[in-house]
Amino acid sequence: MQSTEIRYFLAVAHTGSLSAASKQLFVAVSAISRQIQRLEERIGAKLFERHARGMVLNDAGQILENHVLKSMMDMEHAIAEIKGLNAVRRTVIRMACTDGPAFDLLPQLFIRFRQRNPGVMFSLNVGTALQVAEMIRSGESELALQFSLTAERGVEVIATFPAPVRMVMRADHPLATTALQLTDLHPYPLAMNEPGSTIRQLFDLSCRMSGIFLEPALSCNRFSTLYDFMLHTPGAIVACSHFSILYKARRDGLCVKPVNIEQLSQRTLQLQTVAGKRRSAMLSQFIEFVRDELTTEGDVFRTEFGL
Repeated sequence: MQSTEIRYFLAVAHTGSLSAASKQLFVAVSAISRQIQRLEERIGAKLFERHARGMVLNDAGQILENHVLKSMMDMEHAIAEIKGLNAVRRTVIRMACTDGPAFDLLPQLFIRFRQRNPGVMFSLNVGTALQVAEMIRSGESELALQFSLTAERGVEVIATFPAPVRMVMRADHPLATTALQLTDLHPYPLAMNEPGSTIRQLFDLSCRMSGIFLEPALSCNRFSTLYDFMLHTPGAIVACSHFSILYKARRDGLCVKPVNIEQLSQRTLQLQTVAGKRRSAMLSQFIEFVRDELTTEGDVFRTEFGL
């Protein structure tokens, strides 16, 4: 249902050159070039930066691509509803998240929701905070769950949950039965997210303001690696939100300790969606399920672990 101009425009945007688009579409380069020129004349602006090696979208081109992709997704939803494919038994919910929620939280939420709605399917993309926000803005994902320090431009935050930094260790750890201060961490192997992550920013800021220096034994952008390091390294501690281990902490018999420093409480877990976009009935139902589950299970977790 796309016009020829738009179809050729997307092909060049995705492949990066007229010749590559020609091979993909089985259309002559000259024909694609003419259609792009017509589209630029109709819009009144250039859409690509033309280089010797190919063509790259400029700001105007990126705006057009985002709107076209959103329109395509809306059209897919409309066709699906017309054909009855948006019935509960065949609904697909497209999500994005950062690494922390992907470790245990979202898989467990998917499992529990599908127990009530076994025909619902999920498509999950995991990326950085910037990538997740862009997936929402572009319409590639219709729902996101990520830890954040600030509001993202063009993204609607539909639920927010306090997500202070916790110190997680095995139950036999020497610090498991004592109140925890940052200085207590010095003798023990510390597993932390990579520099630049929200949790690392808060942790490093807290250390600087407290006048102490703590160097992680392991720094990594995958929480699963940090978690395994903590489980199997004597005396190791991993810093994370309790939401990242909301279900797994009980199963693995862990100890979760607070650190009463204001800076470590500035992060939130945000449930995000596309601003102003209509939601399907099943997506709305899943959003309510996530809100209820995180609120209820979060309260149970804090009580159980003395937080």
